[in-house]
This record gives sequence, C-alpha cells and structure tokens, in this order.
Amino acid sequence: MVRVPPPGQLVDVGGFRLHVKCDGAGTPTVVFDAALGGSSISWAWVQPEIARSNRTCIYDRAGYGWSDPGPFPRTAGRMVDELHTLLERSGVGPPYVLVGHSFGGLVMRIFAARYRSDVVGLVLVDPAHPEDWVTPAPKEQIKIDRGVRLCRYGAGAARVGIARLVAALGSAGIFGAARLIVRIISRGQLKREDEGILAPVWKLPPEARAPLQQFWTDEKFFRSLGSHIESVCISARETLDAGRDGYGDLPLITISSTDPGDYRLRQQDALARSSSHGRHIVASNSGHWIPLDEPDTVVRAIRDVLAQIRSFRLQPGV
Repeated sequence: MVRVPPPGQLVDVGGFRLHVKCDGAGTPTVVFDAALGGSSISWAWVQPEIARSNRTCIYDRAGYGWSDPGPFPRTAGRMVDELHTLLERSGVGPPYVLVGHSFGGLVMRIFAARYRSDVVGLVLVDPAHPEDWVTPAPKEQIKIDRGVRLCRYGAGAARVGIARLVAALGSAGIFGAARLIVRIISRGQLKREDEGILAPVWKLPPEARAPLQQFWTDEKFFRSLGSHIESVCISARETLDAGRDGYGDLPLITISSTDPGDYRLRQQDALARSSSHGRHIVASNSGHWIPLDEPDTVVRAIRDVLAQIRSFRLQPGV
C-alpha cells in the first residue's frame, strides 16, 4: 500500500510528533478535535468553510492519523497538555475557539478549564458525557471491555497484514466479505454498533479514503484506541474535575444528534447551562457523526460563537 504523506506538519511535542494542519487567517483560531476513532480527516466538510474567515487547525491525537504514538495511558488530560504544547510549538497562539466531537468534547472541556485565559469559545458536537463513564453501569462496562478486546484483535490483525485485506475489501465495496473476516478475527465480538466508532467512510470526500485505509490498518491506531477506551473512566473524572466550576460566561454551543432521547437531552441542556452564554441545539437529521451527516449545522454553530465573541468585543468597556 502506498503511504499518503501528511498534508500538514509533524511537530515534536516531547519525544514524539503530532500532525497538525492550519489553514485560513483571522483571529481567534478555531481548533478541532475528533471523535474516539476519528482523525483530522473527520473535519473534511467543516474546517474548510471556517477557514474562509478564521485561522483553523486540525490535528491528530497521538497514535491516530499521521501522528506518532504517544505515552500511555491515553487519558484526556494527557491529550490536553499535548495539544497545548503542539499549538505553542506550531506558533499558533491564543485566543482559541475549541470544537470537539464526541470523545474530543472531553478533551476540549478540560482544555477550556485548564487554559481558561486562552479560550474564548467552545462548540461541543454530540459530546461524550463524563458522568456516564466515571463509574460505568454494567452495560457500559461491557462496552468498555469489548472495545479493549476488539482493539487487541485489531492490533494483531494489523501486525500480520489481515487488516490491510479487510480495508481493501471495504474500499472496493465488498462489505460482506470484509465483515466476515472481521468476525473471524474478533472471534465474533464485533457488533454493528461497534462500527460506529469509525467514521462512515462513504460520507467523506473520495480523496479521504486512501489515508483512512492507511490509518485503520496500522497497529499504532488500535493500540492507541484501546488505551483511549480502557482509560475512559480516568478521562471522565478529569473532565468533571476540570469543569467543576462551570465555564463562566464563555460562549458555548452544544449540539445533539436527532432524537437523542430525554436523558441525553437533559444532559445536553445541563451542559449548556454550565455557561451563562451557553446554548443547546438539536441537529435536524443526523446520527452521532454530525460533522459528516450535517456539517452545515456545525459550521453555523461555530460561526454563531464567533459572532458572539465579536459582539462582546464591540461592547463598551469590554
């Protein structure tokens, strides 16, 4: 398989390199962090639109995309400090508007609390809710345990080249054969809902498929993803501890998928209330992957936060 070179730069953040790609001009800089199994490519439909008016930076967490593997365990708090170092060493100074999808929402919430003076806005796209994962219910613990096992199987398959075969079949549209091989590799552990960890490739631009095939057949990806999952309870506690005092008057929008259920709606409403300038919106026709299902909804939310920031700056005495 021909390896696709990184479109951005690789920056040393302390003995390993993270990939970052910045485009556009204009302050504040909008920084994106992807979902659990996502990467910089996950923002393919959103980031270029925001780059028309503002500087934007997409990056890959350690072990994902074009980034090197980083130290374990892969907790959200560790990722926050790595991201902060990445921005500093890339010459990307504050202020920042942070955009986090799913697990990336945990990272961005900690960043907003830990580096509050650097952050002027926050957009959370169907974010993970830490209160669900600090002390997981039995059904959630089953998901964690199964996810860790699947990542071990995936790492083994990547080492011996089977993952490349599965990716090739998937890219060719031969999904039945690909799923059969995956079921054999995973010893029947993989379920359809587990596939939601990975971005629906058919909703990404065609040019994104080659690098995704590269990412999803690399042992480092499965090892890093497994540590993300295994450490999720620590990441959840870090998020709750960091945001204990709320987000003050920080402009904040949180976006729900369509028909998330009453429990999730209440969680999202509570998250919006953690800022005096918070707002909760519901996507009109989207599953969990809102940046791919309804990228325009995410673009509008980011632009709304940017407009709110500009209005603050225009107020007398601000």
